[in-house]
Amino acid sequence: QEYLEESGGGLVQPGGSLRLSCAVSGLNFDNYAIGWFRQAPGKEREGVACFNSGAYGTYYSDSVKGRFTISKDNVKKMVYLQMNSLRPEDTAVYICAADPGLLSANFYCRGGGMKYWGKGTLVTVSS
Repeated sequence: QEYLEESGGGLVQPGGSLRLSCAVSGLNFDNYAIGWFRQAPGKEREGVACFNSGAYGTYYSDSVKGRFTISKDNVKKMVYLQMNSLRPEDTAVYICAADPGLLSANFYCRGGGMKYWGKGTLVTVSS
């Protein structure tokens, strides 16, 4: 059974850092597109950072480019999101997702749709 579980969320002050983790099981991790999305109250879900299948292509939203970094460990089947220089507007539920398709990271992060989703972890940036 496919399963994605996020962890690492919490309360952080503006300018601080957090690293989110996503444990993946039940799918062929190496050949899946993987991404991080976020949803803030009253806002649409936003694709933050995505890998395409094989992780040779990466997408970052303009709002996080230069501050966030997506990475993956194929042996541990983990996906990470390192978030630096956090801002209050980064406050959201962060959700890990995966898809077996072969389309671009840009496609998946910009609303193309992922097949498997975690439940999310809450990140609050506040002083």
